[in-house]
Amino acid sequence: TICLENGSFLLNFTGCAVCNKRDFMLITNKSLKEEDGEEIVTYDHLCKNCHHVVARHEYTFSIMDEFQEYTMLCLLCGKAEDTISILPDDPRQMTLLF
Repeated sequence: TICLENGSFLLNFTGCAVCNKRDFMLITNKSLKEEDGEEIVTYDHLCKNCHHVVARHEYTFSIMDEFQEYTMLCLLCGKAEDTISILPDDPRQMTLLF
C-alpha cells in the first residue's frame, strides 16, 4: 500500500545496469498532468553516477465517490494501489448491526 508520489524505493535496487554502482537515484523529467479528475505524476529514476535511466515511475491520484485512490507503477519501486475513505469513519470498516 505504499505509493510514492516522489522518491525512490531503494530496497529493490541492487545496482545500475551500466556502472554497477548502488547509490541514490536522481529524479528527472518530472511532469504532472490532470485528466478527467485524475492527477498523473511521471518521472525518471536516473543513476547518480552515470545518469543511466533506471526506470520510469508513474503515480496516479483520483477521487471516486467517497474514496481517494492511489496507484503506482515502476520497475524500480514496484506496483501498488491504495484506497482511503474521505469520510471520518471508513464505511468499509463499519460492522453491520442487525
